[in-house]
Amino acid sequence: MKQVFFVLLFFSNISLASSLKSGPMLGHTALRGVNIWIETYQPAFVTIKYWQKDTNNQSKQKTIHTELSNYNMHTFKLNGLQPGLTYEYQLWVNKEPMQTPNQSFQFKTQELWMWRKDPPNFTVLTGSCNFENEEAHDRAGTPYGGGYEIFDTLAKQDADMMLWLGDNWYYRPVDFDAEQNMIYRASKDKGRDFLQPIFQKFPNYAIWDDHDFGPDNSGGYFIHKAKSLDIFKKIWANPSYGMPENPGTYTKVRFNDVDFFLMDDRYNRSNESLPDGPDKQMYGRQQLLWLKNQLVASKQPFKFIVGGNQMLNDYHKWEGWDKYHYERDAFLNWLDEAKIEGVVFLSGDKHHTEMLKIPRKNAYPLYELTCSPFTAGTHEKSIDDEREKPTLIQETLVGVKNFCKLNFEGKRIDRNMTLESYNVDGKLLWSKKFKQSELTYAPYRTEVNEK
Repeated sequence: MKQVFFVLLFFSNISLASSLKSGPMLGHTALRGVNIWIETYQPAFVTIKYWQKDTNNQSKQKTIHTELSNYNMHTFKLNGLQPGLTYEYQLWVNKEPMQTPNQSFQFKTQELWMWRKDPPNFTVLTGSCNFENEEAHDRAGTPYGGGYEIFDTLAKQDADMMLWLGDNWYYRPVDFDAEQNMIYRASKDKGRDFLQPIFQKFPNYAIWDDHDFGPDNSGGYFIHKAKSLDIFKKIWANPSYGMPENPGTYTKVRFNDVDFFLMDDRYNRSNESLPDGPDKQMYGRQQLLWLKNQLVASKQPFKFIVGGNQMLNDYHKWEGWDKYHYERDAFLNWLDEAKIEGVVFLSGDKHHTEMLKIPRKNAYPLYELTCSPFTAGTHEKSIDDEREKPTLIQETLVGVKNFCKLNFEGKRIDRNMTLESYNVDGKLLWSKKFKQSELTYAPYRTEVNEK
């Protein structure tokens, strides 16, 4: 019997050594480059071969060795590509192929449309709060997570990009009480079978919120925040992370003609209970200065400020930028003074979906779409309380598990944006369309001049 056990163990180790634990995952996809992330069970040699589709397999290749020091993860950064083309690729782990000879994965680079033609029409999938049950470490009682079939529905969508809005996994107390345990949760939950089709089909981008950063409602005072940042940087394939003088997860993603500013609401965050004032921050001066410079430089018709917490909601008891009025109000005033057009806020966290509309004097309204949850528990019992907000667009309040779509189409100088929510089965729950001209100062300049 012992001999049989050791034979099985031997072949099991061979299998683990020659296979992927998670991935491949498409990350940042640019005009001439793409990031592809993988994770192996053990340290291993991984080779990627890639080629332009329908070019008789004239391939380039790269080989790396995954290391324990990097959690057996690696992001391939492929270069030398051309815009607007479809490429195929294959993977080998310790010289064992990850697919049959006739199979391959695919990606498409972004189009070089600028100064040549109208921007492409495209669709972004988004949402937040993915809780994956683990009985041994979860609270007793009814499991908090479930409904993982939503990811099967997501994988079937005709879309161009996936944007994860935070709480992409949930650290438990057994994970964040010692920094060496945190990688267990991130690796385990990202390796779930039902996520891999999404990782392989769409370019994936991510921000974090409290639960995939550390403890509930935590901030810059979390003692293991450096480890948390290290894990996030290793496990996602975003274009960049923070700035050299100011660590964090924030970055900018330009997808076709839309800019997404992915904000970090945790790494430098003050405790919410501190008295409000110049010393209390959610994003911090350096990150907001970076954002202001980016917004001024952006010429895109729609500019999404993406954060884990709600940013414009003044009528709730939960976490949000409204608990940091000194910082938030100064930024919103600057936004108006600088006459930044096309700004939309996008957030997760709340375990329900809604759109808020914030009127402004002599300025276009500010809108915030909050999309949540994928699989975590919903706020169905308290959803009616949310209807009391005067800023709520009533028909957009959704108290069930759902995901959202952002659709962009139209001529270069007359783009349209449609925001939508779908249930687990892919049924449309609501849809709101906005013209580019609705998010400009042009009508209000006319009104002011007439007065």
